[in-house]
Amino acid sequence: MSINQILPFISTAVMLGFTIYVLERFFVRRSPHFLFWGLGLAMFGAGSFAEAYLALAWNPWVFFVWYLFGAALNAAWIGHGTLTLLVRKKWVHGVTAALVLGSLFAGYLMLDVMPRLDTAIFTTDKLISEQYGTKVLKDGETVPADARTTTTTYRGEEVTVVRGLLPLGSAVRLTTPFFNIYGLLTLVGGAIWSAYLFWRKRIMPNRVIGNVLIAAGALSIGFASTLTRLGYGQLLYAGELVAAILMFAGFRFAARPQPDEAAQPLPAAAD
Repeated sequence: MSINQILPFISTAVMLGFTIYVLERFFVRRSPHFLFWGLGLAMFGAGSFAEAYLALAWNPWVFFVWYLFGAALNAAWIGHGTLTLLVRKKWVHGVTAALVLGSLFAGYLMLDVMPRLDTAIFTTDKLISEQYGTKVLKDGETVPADARTTTTTYRGEEVTVVRGLLPLGSAVRLTTPFFNIYGLLTLVGGAIWSAYLFWRKRIMPNRVIGNVLIAAGALSIGFASTLTRLGYGQLLYAGELVAAILMFAGFRFAARPQPDEAAQPLPAAAD
């Protein structure tokens, strides 16, 4: 078993503990941001578990979980938790409704594409992040090692493609950038903004450090996900593990009680 096959198991364990930690706070405090964080983290953990499973065997519904929850939705839900905490405006409820509807629509698109998965190309010898999408082979581009190619008509032109599980032009793949960009902006932006506010007020240094760790974790998974879309999926699992550890450490660090805990005029990315 390679290191990239082991990393998702470790990420799953970290995210399980992280999810329980956050959801416990939701059941105690009933604050909606804890619920959104918990849902997003559960999606992250489900995606990591799906990666671990797909390193050993094929199952179409495990792939469904991996792509919908692991690749598409989790960042948006975690980031929405941060937005809900930091912005106490009525329009946030509209964003929540849009996120729910968008997630349901992405789920519908994923269900729609399931019968058309090219399962013949699946192999446990390659990471699922390196074989999930069909890609057009540009003129002069070298065919990756062990890749399977075919010729098809796409947008009125005959093109050579590297075969992937999802067919070329799958609508569900068009939704993932919107969810990931929203999640990255709200999570990273919210964490950096919170850290800046506490740093400027010279209060609660634990929350400054905690939010910096959260932002660093979110950036690491965002960077790894971008590389995956560019064809460098072998770095995704390391990025996920780094993100899980940094964000969990950040939340725990920010939640530490401080001597001046009674005076909290500003919100932070963790309570």
